[in-house]
Amino acid sequence: MAKSIFYHAGCPVCVSAEQELVNLMNASEIEVVNIGEVRNRIDEAERAGVKSVPALVTPTGNVLHINYGASMADVKG
Repeated sequence: MAKSIFYHAGCPVCVSAEQELVNLMNASEIEVVNIGEVRNRIDEAERAGVKSVPALVTPTGNVLHINYGASMADVKG
């Protein structure tokens, strides 16, 4: 079974959203990627359709932008 991927940048909004999602979902069903630390995954997130973080990409490819922490341009610096 494919996992959902939760992309975030480590900001307080992102960390709060991460904690909520991890509590709501089975840990085996979600991969958490902090693109503030793992910068080589930024292109992957953008190809998936992530426009801002925090965002959850579902196994079917839907992108759920959660709250608003930072645009991808802000993350890239």
